[in-house]
Amino acid sequence: MNNTASVLVLVFLTITFIMSAHDKLFHWNDNMAWMKPHFEKTILKNFVPQAVGVLVFFELIAGISCVVGIIELYINGGRMFGFYGAVFSCISLLMMLFGQRLAKDFDGARTIAIYFVVAILGVFWLS
Repeated sequence: MNNTASVLVLVFLTITFIMSAHDKLFHWNDNMAWMKPHFEKTILKNFVPQAVGVLVFFELIAGISCVVGIIELYINGGRMFGFYGAVFSCISLLMMLFGQRLAKDFDGARTIAIYFVVAILGVFWLS
């Protein structure tokens, strides 16, 4: 099978999650200023920093695994790291979807669903 589609999905997921984690880490206060009010009427209201920390952890695992997966595909055609990168991408997106649904941000949830389609294609193609 040609790996082009898999590589493109992994590049997409790498960009998505490395940049997302970077933004959260390097603009933490700005993100908290937006997220705390966003989740103030949810069960997450007292745990926003902790929840974002967990999300950043999963985003970094996803992004780094996708990078290693791209390299692995080119070196020996292996799919393990790419597969796990796509799976962790899906997990990260499901966490975000859960938060957006809790906050009743249906437009945000809809946007996450679009990313999820790409990530689940990666899981399918790399399994």
